[in-house]
Amino acid sequence: MSEKKPRIRVRGLTKIFGDEQHVALPLLQAGKNRDEVQKATGAVIGLQDVTFDVDEGEILVVMGLSGSGKSTCLRCINRLIEPTAGSVHIDDTDVTALGERDLMELRRTRFGMVFQQFALFPHRTIQRNVEYGLEVQGVPPAARRDKAMAAIETVGLKGWDQHFPSQLSGGMQQRAGLARALALDPDVLLMDEAFSALDPLIRRDMQQELVALQKRLKKTIVFVSHDLDEAIALGGRIVLMKDGRVVQQGTAADFLADPADEYVRRFVEHIDVLGVVTAGDAMRPPVAVRPWQSSADEALAILTQSGEPVVTVVCEMGRFQGTVDADTLRRAGATELRLLLSDRDACVPRSATLNEAVARLASGRGEIAVTGPDGELFGVIANADLIAALARRRVETAH
Repeated sequence: MSEKKPRIRVRGLTKIFGDEQHVALPLLQAGKNRDEVQKATGAVIGLQDVTFDVDEGEILVVMGLSGSGKSTCLRCINRLIEPTAGSVHIDDTDVTALGERDLMELRRTRFGMVFQQFALFPHRTIQRNVEYGLEVQGVPPAARRDKAMAAIETVGLKGWDQHFPSQLSGGMQQRAGLARALALDPDVLLMDEAFSALDPLIRRDMQQELVALQKRLKKTIVFVSHDLDEAIALGGRIVLMKDGRVVQQGTAADFLADPADEYVRRFVEHIDVLGVVTAGDAMRPPVAVRPWQSSADEALAILTQSGEPVVTVVCEMGRFQGTVDADTLRRAGATELRLLLSDRDACVPRSATLNEAVARLASGRGEIAVTGPDGELFGVIANADLIAALARRRVETAH
């Protein structure tokens, strides 16, 4: 089987600002640092040897503090800023090698971009704003109206298409900006601090909306942010930048467990561990597990021996069916477990956060199952397992 190719491949991306790029680049490649190059040439290093991949259908968050190079990196991907060195591939297309005409075509057909400022035309209705990119492409009026209206409905603005931007709230205007990008049906969405100008509650709603949209539309998204909480909310991998370089990349849990340096450690020290660690990280092998045709007597014997609060019931295919507690088993005798299931919802997916696991445990009987995409049983979590997982993370972070 051939290895799956990433949708975006960024390799050695370097950007030097100033008139002395031809002098500064060899110095940089010879090992001089950012400050040394600037002192010698006056040139400013925006990016240095940035390398990462973005898989198809993934939301990758490029983040860092102000001046880290994150927005410069995003704009180099579609060459709104011209890279000094390195390459960017979209599938098999080398973006950095394209001539002006081919680059414009690529931007029009394969990239969508959403900025922090909504950039809506105040004299156009929302429908006509969303149509704009299609109009530039020369799409006939009827077709572009249909595409625009479909995108408007996708982002939840149905009924607002004939309003003007000034008549919409900030969150609704940002939805319109997202709809304008989606109307082009791009392969890749580039989002630069897209929700930073919004109020916190609206911002959280937009983050949730973007995750839901991505699951439905399977777009490949590069999202620039300075906010770690936002990166965690969007899920997936993070590329953390400082002074134009990539410091570390991985999931938030990776950053917690194995920070690359003191900068990363300080960046994640206030992170909500329950919102990052997954059920898959905290689970343990199930002990009191029985197939659903087993009798209550058999299950009670196993439950008593194991000390678990419930017996976990699976079907012939190993898929979770529910749990049964000891009191129910004691009264049931030879009754089959499939007729006794007391909690069919006592489970979370392996990718669920511990916040979700805590909520499920609080409403159950002290233990829940951890399942795969088809309901297969992978492990279990009890209250003690949550405490152990948090303790492990604290020890890992301390070291």
